[in-house]
Amino acid sequence: MATFHFELVSPERILFSGPVDQVDLPGSEGNLGVLAGHAPLIAMLRPGVLTVTAGGEKTEIVVLGGLAEANPAGLTVLADVAHSMEDIDRATIATMIRDLEEHIRKMEQGNQLDQAIARLDHYKAIDHHMQGSAMH
Repeated sequence: MATFHFELVSPERILFSGPVDQVDLPGSEGNLGVLAGHAPLIAMLRPGVLTVTAGGEKTEIVVLGGLAEANPAGLTVLADVAHSMEDIDRATIATMIRDLEEHIRKMEQGNQLDQAIARLDHYKAIDHHMQGSAMH
């Protein structure tokens, strides 16, 4: 399988830089898989799990939004927030979900409530993904 260069950058650091076989992204319009030779594109990311496949090994990284650009040089992801799945535990996610649910109950209708509900859905999706990963 042909490889390509992938770089994942967050405001804190470069989380990944090197050759990969495939990267699966949580795009705002749906999930997106990138292989070597992918057509140029720019895509917004939604919060979710980004999966990097290199040398037959898969690495999962939680991203909370960002931007992805594929071009002839490879793929670059500029993530708003990114953490290795290994760095996140389910207890922390459960606490975040519980706190956000409590906060949402006190909010009034409007754009901020809509954004909080969307973020809650993303945290629940990440928790669900972590449950599925733990069962394998």
